[in-house]
Amino acid sequence: PAPAALSLMRVVPSLAAGAAAVYGIYLCYKRRQQAELKKSIPPMTGDARVDFMAVFDQLTAELIEQVSSATPKLPEQTVTYMRRMIEYNVPKGKLNRGMTVIEAMRAIKGSITPLEHFHAAAVGWGVEWLQAYFLVADDIMDASETRRGQPCWYKQPDVQLNAINDGILLESHIYCILKRHFSGHHLYVPLLELFHEVTLQTSIGQFLDLTTAEPNKVDFDRFSLEVYTNIVVYKTAFYTFYLPIALAMRLSGITDETLYSKARDICILMGTYFQVQDDFLDCYGDPKVIGKIGTDIRDNKCSWLINICLQNCTAEQRKVLEANYARDEAACEAKVKGVFEEVGLRAKFEAYEEETHDKLQQLIAQVKGMPPTIFLQLLKRIYKRKK
Repeated sequence: PAPAALSLMRVVPSLAAGAAAVYGIYLCYKRRQQAELKKSIPPMTGDARVDFMAVFDQLTAELIEQVSSATPKLPEQTVTYMRRMIEYNVPKGKLNRGMTVIEAMRAIKGSITPLEHFHAAAVGWGVEWLQAYFLVADDIMDASETRRGQPCWYKQPDVQLNAINDGILLESHIYCILKRHFSGHHLYVPLLELFHEVTLQTSIGQFLDLTTAEPNKVDFDRFSLEVYTNIVVYKTAFYTFYLPIALAMRLSGITDETLYSKARDICILMGTYFQVQDDFLDCYGDPKVIGKIGTDIRDNKCSWLINICLQNCTAEQRKVLEANYARDEAACEAKVKGVFEEVGLRAKFEAYEEETHDKLQQLIAQVKGMPPTIFLQLLKRIYKRKK
């Protein structure tokens, strides 16, 4: 052999041995890291919500510690405000989105270890942090009064429009959580990409919602069920249903893209149904039960109710709608609701709910390659919900 080839033959084994040594050190480091993580995992009680909240407490403590130990040192009031802002906005909802990650992972795998539960809960809380960010911003844009049974965050006297920056902080916490618990993990980038992708989709949905109609100018020619569906799919379906399911599928090791496509189709229809329910509850729900005062009529929203009403109302009824929709007056709102009653929107909603429920059951029955249990659980949870 040529001298160069002989030299290469002598070098290759050395390189292989070096690579093996480095990989061995890496495995040792990862095992030690996993052992340390297991020590820090909150003990499980068997109560799903209690266990989920225990992870929230740990993640919050980690985020607060990160702020406390920042260099240069931050003022103590920054730490205090950060904790208050997190606790006021993140854990006050139903927590369905976050807990769905755990439920879906368990449904896919059959059973999960305490470490897998912690990872699913941490990612699930990422979804809840994302939800909190969206709601803080949404309440400012809609000039809402209450959220989750308490005054909106921006309504706090010492917060007001500082809430815009608080929303940015809440979003940044998602990536602090992912970096701390998944950095170096092969799923780190896929998880990041899912959060980035769905954040963009939801922001586009919010843009569509805000720009479909001017706040105080009624132009029903800009409304249609097609426009409404676009808003709903982008603003609600992706982050409320698809994101938790897709995250659980990634954590469970599913790589078949056809399954993700099937899950996406189911979640889009389920998310649309969920938003139609929200629109109905915004008008007819009890504020004490749903946790907010409905404002869709006054806010000139392109809701399911107004679109169905426009399809079924008479010319005279349309004039009443045009004269009273998007008016910030109780009397005007009452007149719009009167037309809703006249065209029978309650009955039309009930018919839509049954039809969509049946269609979702058919789609779920077609799922092959993973247990369809989680989709059935989600459907059962939202079917005929009152809040």
